Amino acid sequence: MDVFSDGWVGETDKEKTPTKPTMSGDGRRIDLSEARALVPALAVDGVSHSYGSRKALDDVSFTVPQGSFTALLGPNGAGKSTLFSLVTRLFNTRHGEIRILGYPLQGRPTEALRRLGVVFQARTLDLDLSIRQNLTYHAALHGMKRGDADKRIGEILAGSELAERLGEKARNLSGGQLRRIEIVRAFMHRPRLILLDEPTTGLDIRSRAEIVAEVRRLVRDEAVSVLWATHLIDEIDASDRVVVLHHGKVLAEGAVSDVTEAENAQSIREAFSRLTGLARPSEAAETETVL
Repeated sequence: MDVFSDGWVGETDKEKTPTKPTMSGDGRRIDLSEARALVPALAVDGVSHSYGSRKALDDVSFTVPQGSFTALLGPNGAGKSTLFSLVTRLFNTRHGEIRILGYPLQGRPTEALRRLGVVFQARTLDLDLSIRQNLTYHAALHGMKRGDADKRIGEILAGSELAERLGEKARNLSGGQLRRIEIVRAFMHRPRLILLDEPTTGLDIRSRAEIVAEVRRLVRDEAVSVLWATHLIDEIDASDRVVVLHHGKVLAEGAVSDVTEAENAQSIREAFSRLTGLARPSEAAETETVL
């Protein structure tokens, strides 16, 4: 969406602030803050990626609006982790374009990535460091002072039993508690967009529910945008947006109600089944390799 006269929108770049009146697509004058709000937290446009002759992503395009909880729904092997590797620049984007808050990942990677927080599928905490050390080390990498980091930890963990265990080594935590600390770490530097790649994998039902609820609370309280990759339909709420990814292609995108209605289905589970031909997302886990 070209809301600035030069067709480029950055979140805070003063050099790009328009000097002429900014107009919406319908000709209505909008101010700068409103114009920035129109910029998606994440815009993926025509992205493809291959491993040799095997195509993992095929012309993938979708957006994550600011302040939204967007579920990237697909079976194992759909290409979700490959997409996350491209958004985080672990892989280079050779075909297509990715923008974070209007900043092109290829052209302005520093500006784009400093607005990003990530929770990878694999555990990434240092088990020999304390919980506090894991969090403050991450904060320091983002230029946060120790006092600011401690204050931020207190804000995020307010009311949590983990706030009383900050001095313990990470290895003393359960799987669900480790994942919760990784989520806290992703929020430490106040990013505008959070990517979570199958964050509840391997957790029990109670831990899964607690983590989903905690992320939704942070989305609400901090007005952050989330792209939540999952193959579990029960993690999707009726108020969410959903992107259905299967065999590297986007099959549907939009509000849960819109995707369900478009497939003439009674639920997002039924809509997913009709779109992919699978009875449930997890069926593919038995036959496909995780990408």
